Amino acid sequence: MALPWYRVHTVVLNDPGRLIAVHLMHTALVAGWAGSMALYELAVFDPSDPVLNPMWRQGMFVMPFMTRLGITDSWGGWSITGESISNPGIWSFEGVALSHIVLSGMCFLAAIWHWVYWDLELFRDPRTGEPALDLPKIFGIHLFLSGLLCFGFGAFHVTGLFGPGIWVSDAFGITGKVQPVAPAWGADGFNPFNPGGIASHHIAAGIFGIFAGIFHLTVLLPNDYIAPYEWEILRLYYPVVFFFAAFVTSGTMWYGAAATPIELFGPTRYQWDSGYFQQEIERQVETSISEGVSESQAWARIPDKLAFYDYIGNNPAKGGLFRAGPMNKGDGIAEAWLGHPIFRDKEGRELTVRRMPAFFETFPVILVDKDGIIRADIPFRRAESKYSIEQVGVTVDFYGGKLNGQTFKDAPSVKKFARKAQLGEVFEFDRTSLESDGVFRSSPRGWYTYGHANFALLFFFGHLWHGGRTIFRDVFTGIGAEVTEQVEFGVFQKLGDRTTKKQGAV
Repeated sequence: MALPWYRVHTVVLNDPGRLIAVHLMHTALVAGWAGSMALYELAVFDPSDPVLNPMWRQGMFVMPFMTRLGITDSWGGWSITGESISNPGIWSFEGVALSHIVLSGMCFLAAIWHWVYWDLELFRDPRTGEPALDLPKIFGIHLFLSGLLCFGFGAFHVTGLFGPGIWVSDAFGITGKVQPVAPAWGADGFNPFNPGGIASHHIAAGIFGIFAGIFHLTVLLPNDYIAPYEWEILRLYYPVVFFFAAFVTSGTMWYGAAATPIELFGPTRYQWDSGYFQQEIERQVETSISEGVSESQAWARIPDKLAFYDYIGNNPAKGGLFRAGPMNKGDGIAEAWLGHPIFRDKEGRELTVRRMPAFFETFPVILVDKDGIIRADIPFRRAESKYSIEQVGVTVDFYGGKLNGQTFKDAPSVKKFARKAQLGEVFEFDRTSLESDGVFRSSPRGWYTYGHANFALLFFFGHLWHGGRTIFRDVFTGIGAEVTEQVEFGVFQKLGDRTTKKQGAV
């Protein structure tokens, strides 16, 4: 009988040479995808405005990962920070992409070689002459090499001792740049927003891996302990590593961490939910006013970058799984911050537009005063309205941005800006260049989280599947007539355990 599709990989279990070949081919495919995707993104990326049109607005997926590791320049003469570059060196965006494609080709050739020359002396048990793998020794080699790589990354690349460092920014994603990071060895190293923890954890984990690898290379278990069914046990525990890592990386991406800076991946949804940027903007304005500057000058000091974060269209939770394309395909390419609108009624009360919660597509336009009392709205039924913009006599003044100092008193303009203020700070967008449809898209942060959460669940279910096969390995080849009683409900107190057969009629 032919092997079912989900069993075909068993052909390499006792074929060490071809086991290496399929792993090499997998690495070739991954590296080739990474390099090709990087070149595609570079071909479509617009570096002209890093503030209002950053990489995460353009849907770049692999570029943020290159940037956080220290790659900021292009052979095209531009930098991710908006500067012009004359000598980017070999490790530019294009250099990294091409190196991955070269690595992919070499792995491809190595996979073919190992597939053809599969029967090497190295893969035979000297005692029996049969094909065999010394799994404890292989485990030790992998552990040692991965520990060495982990330690080298933390001790040299991240710290800048022999490398560029990593992308580090402030709490509000304004001053980010690539710089060396000193390890944090205290309790603060466990703060996920402390970049020093990245260096210290890689150094510590690397040292542990090196010593663990040496241990498994020197204290070897004889292969006599490797029974045939232990392949199933290996398949049981391997997915644990992957689903744990996938769940962790999904969490750090969605909730935010030093390893996923908002300048590269966009804000998190919780920063909109908690009014994180709104509170910081208000704090900066109040500080400026306390220094004696006017309200208009105080708002003019707010960086466009900070104002842009405080806009619901940059919330990764506003996208949808079936809305393909970058954020710019939704609301358009941001061109300018129009300024901060402050609404006032005819009695001079300052009004604020109630902001839209993350999971609403539409929301009533409500203007409240400082005490939270509704003073104006855009009514659904104008015949019954009491608080309409026209009745209350609402006007809007702009502070900072493109419309700084301008006042609008006509109802259509006030309504237009009130609707925009629901979405946070007010911006002007170009919706014609990309034929943007006005439906919000998610950022790379949202797509990465969704993808890796799915990977995690897939590996988790794989773990349960192989766990079941391990527990019932004496019958996992199929259910025949001889085991029907064993698995019949109610025959045994514990399903499948012949020693717990119930007495009497069932």
